[in-house]
Order: sequence, then structure tokens, then C-alpha cells
Amino acid sequence: MEVINTEKTVSTAKAISITTSQFAKALNLNVEYVGSNKVQLYSISVARPGLQLSGYFRHFNNKCVQIIGNAEYEYIMASGDKKIEKNVEKLFKIGIPCLIVTRGLQVPEVIKKYAEKYNCPLFTSKQTPTVLSHELLMFQSDLLLPTEMVHGVLVEVFGVGVLLTGNAGVGKSETALELITRGHRLVADDCVLIKNEGEKLIGRSPENIRYFMEVRGLGIINVQTIYGPGAIRPEKAVEIVIELKSWKAGGEVERLGDVKREVEILGLKCPKFTIPVRPGRNIPVIIETAARKFRLSQTGYDATSELLAKAFPVKK
Repeated sequence: MEVINTEKTVSTAKAISITTSQFAKALNLNVEYVGSNKVQLYSISVARPGLQLSGYFRHFNNKCVQIIGNAEYEYIMASGDKKIEKNVEKLFKIGIPCLIVTRGLQVPEVIKKYAEKYNCPLFTSKQTPTVLSHELLMFQSDLLLPTEMVHGVLVEVFGVGVLLTGNAGVGKSETALELITRGHRLVADDCVLIKNEGEKLIGRSPENIRYFMEVRGLGIINVQTIYGPGAIRPEKAVEIVIELKSWKAGGEVERLGDVKREVEILGLKCPKFTIPVRPGRNIPVIIETAARKFRLSQTGYDATSELLAKAFPVKK
């Protein structure tokens, strides 16, 4: 198994600190209290402190952004400030990145009191907890998860995320362009940012070059503008890697497909195919077939095994 050649790896072993205003702007929040004027992000997880408000802190993860929704709000209001004060103070005293009151609810006085006492940033949001949690997950993932930058092209072919790699000038972009004209979709050209999101490799393009493609002899094109929104997608799981390699007479070429090859990206393994490129070979059709073959393999079917079983039946 090989490890894919990457240009840059971003490690996120330590927390990332952003200002209160940056955090609020990114998530469309209202700042109720600036606090320390920084939000320390340690984890992509988001928590709702229902158990903590009732006094249970045994398994409390204070590294998560805390969200208050209807249930927590009504519990606070029904309990009264004095009864719940001890638990609220403990919540802030332990130390949390920040607290967000959702659904446009007014911040309870007891929350405001101890956020100010312990200098903790406090926000409000008009979003529901579910929607805001999803947005927080995406935002924190971009900041915290390890990232690898791969030179290649990421396309979606029959629903399969295909990462095309190979030396410069081998025809990656031209192959992707042909796939787009055949109804498939572009995710990223030239530079693919890959993250390990929950044991799944998610690839996307850097924001500044998203949906642009360089075609040698033609120049830069905007795939979305030329082919429409159906020809692009913002991100896709990387499921197989296809290396395009210039044809060499006498070179090693896979014939049966009985040798399974893999590459490792961010600690996860991906099936890999190497396709020799030379004039006359219909590379896009071969890539479509590779995508279909991958989908079939997920059901347990393998054409090589079936052929060998028919050619060399086991005698009973």
C-alpha cells in the first residue's frame, strides 16, 4: 500500500483561537457579552448542557461549544435563578469555549451573570439548535480537522467520488472535462483539499479557485458558468483514486484485476487503479467503468473471481 503524495498537511493537535466578532460573523450570531474576546475551539463537537443544569457533571466535556435551546431555557425559567444558580456557576467556572442561546430567546439573567463573572463569550442566535449545530460542525471542521492538499482533479462519476492523479500534462483536466460533458460533476480541479470527517474522506476545492478549470490550449474556464449548476458540486467523499500514467511499452499493466491496490490518505485507505494513457484509449469511458466496478464491489461481486471460478472449477 502506498501513501498518496501530498503538498501540505495541516495538523490541528492544539486548540484554535478566534475573536468573538469573527466567531459571531461566521455563524451569524449576536454578541451578548464579549468576555475574553476570544473563543477557544478544541473539538468539532457541540453540546447542550441539560444534565449539567440539573447538577450532573461527571461526564461533562467542557471543550465543546454549549448551546441552549427550548428545553434548557424552560428548565432554567421554571427552576428560578436561585435554585439553579449553583449549577450555572459551575458550568462557567469549569471553563467552556462559549455559550449560545438559540431560537431568538432572551438570555436568562442567571446565565448573563455568570458569563460575565467568568469572562465567557455569550451569544444569541435565531436558528434552531439542530440547524446551528450543523453549521457549527461544518465551521469547526474547516478549522480543526487535519487537511491534505492533493494535486489532482476530483469528480463525481455515477455518484462515486473519483480522485484523478498523475503527472502534469497527462490529461487530468481534459479527462474531467469530457466526463462533465457526459453528465458527471466537477468538485475540484488542480488542487483538492481533503479532510477526514468521521472516518470519511471529504474533498473540496479551495474557495478562490472553486469551479475554475485550466484546459491546456484553451485557458481558464468556469465550469458552472459554461455547463450550469448541474455540472458541479461543492464537495464529495473520495472513494477511489485513479492514477493516469503515460503509456510505456513493456510497462507493468494490470490485466486481471486480482491484485488489489490501495493508497492511504489521512490514515484511511482508498482503492486505487492505474490507467495507462495513450492516443486512442477512451479514458473517460474507462473511468466510468471503474466507478461502476467499485459500486459492484461494494455489493460483494468480483468479475475476476467469477471468471477464475468458471475457468478452474473446484472438483468435488
